[in-house]
Amino acid sequence: MSLEKIKETLGEKFSRDADFLDSVINNLNLDKKSKILDVGTGWGFMAITLALHGYNVITGEPENAKWADWKSRAKSVNVEEKITFKPFYAENLPFEDDSFDAIFLYTSLHHIEDKSGAINEILRVMKHDGYLIIVELTGEGVDQIRKRHIHHPNAVNPKVLLEEFELVVSVKDNRYLNAYICRTKY
Repeated sequence: MSLEKIKETLGEKFSRDADFLDSVINNLNLDKKSKILDVGTGWGFMAITLALHGYNVITGEPENAKWADWKSRAKSVNVEEKITFKPFYAENLPFEDDSFDAIFLYTSLHHIEDKSGAINEILRVMKHDGYLIIVELTGEGVDQIRKRHIHHPNAVNPKVLLEEFELVVSVKDNRYLNAYICRTKY
């Protein structure tokens, strides 16, 4: 199924960010056998996009969070078997040290209360040569969401938060989202 057909199937919320997410994933050149974690399932768009690229993905969020029906979306584009959901908190991940080649947070960091604690925990489970990719809303992105959800939290600038960690950060800018691609310095 082409990306255009997938965007048509999944609708406007997916379509707005699909090309940007697609380019971020393509530029990483991850091995198809990479172990990938998606922190903050939400609508499932990050996990679905990764699965569409052929990756197996573990995704999750707190058990009591009832964001959306990500599973029916994944099923509608035939990738549900590539996605495993596991309830967890970003600040207390139920995974071994050095487990993941890439960890994605797609518009979820601004929802996490203890952001530094979550980054520490993510870096614990990320392999030393792995990637942390934080995709966060821009101010304009938040303004667009607030047209539908007036109480949506403010955007955060991950680059400021990431200064306290031993990371090399590059930024891929976009109108509604920015991607912060992080690697360890050593």
